[in-house]
Amino acid sequence: MKKLFYSIALSVLVAAGSSCKKVDNYAAPNVTLKGTVTDAGNGKSLQTEQGSGTRIKLLEISWSSNPTPFYISSFQDGTYQNTKLFAGKNVISAEGAFVPLVQVDNTGKTIVDKSQTVDVKDVTTVNFSVEPFLRIEWVGDPVLNADGTITTSFKVTRGTADPNFQQNVSDVAVFVNSNNYVGNNNYDNRYTPKLSGNDANNSVGKTLSLTTLGGALPGKRSYFIRVGARVSYGLNYYNYTDVKEVKVP
Repeated sequence: MKKLFYSIALSVLVAAGSSCKKVDNYAAPNVTLKGTVTDAGNGKSLQTEQGSGTRIKLLEISWSSNPTPFYISSFQDGTYQNTKLFAGKNVISAEGAFVPLVQVDNTGKTIVDKSQTVDVKDVTTVNFSVEPFLRIEWVGDPVLNADGTITTSFKVTRGTADPNFQQNVSDVAVFVNSNNYVGNNNYDNRYTPKLSGNDANNSVGKTLSLTTLGGALPGKRSYFIRVGARVSYGLNYYNYTDVKEVKVP
């Protein structure tokens, strides 16, 4: 009798669970959004940090007038891509070490809006042209010295003429690492030379040469080098050069 009662009770529970279960019949997200953030001054892609520098901000307004932001992190070469989005109308902007595309005054009123409203579907490309806070350019290639150190020459200039975004330069660094994902979020502090304070701020407009720290670099490997500089604004993100490789025999 107990076994019969147990079987009946179990059947009721299974039936109840089945009746409450909803089937998810939505198609998986398969829309691609991609693009490049470029420096308006030279047309080159804006170098950033992998995963923690430039990001693309999406506000999907298809279903809500007050949507929750969704972010896509850029690759370090300034490109971005997400292949798992739902189709929909989005207000899209970019955020990073450049003059903000969307600006508000001290009352919260929007005074600049260079966002783009886009129907994202299939494969959609959205590019942005921005004014970086700083522009860092190589002056020749890094040089492997006879004593096993590496000297890097470069120049830091302002990337915007807007005085509201010409804060003091707080840091300049020649980031060194053993892989090409190199930057403030991934470097070897044993070899990376830095400038800060007045030394960094006074570097603007000058050609600088910095040599790796720690004496001779261990040989029989490659080192990846990238110059970064930043101003005291917002989240204090760096502007960067591209990455150079130096092989130490």
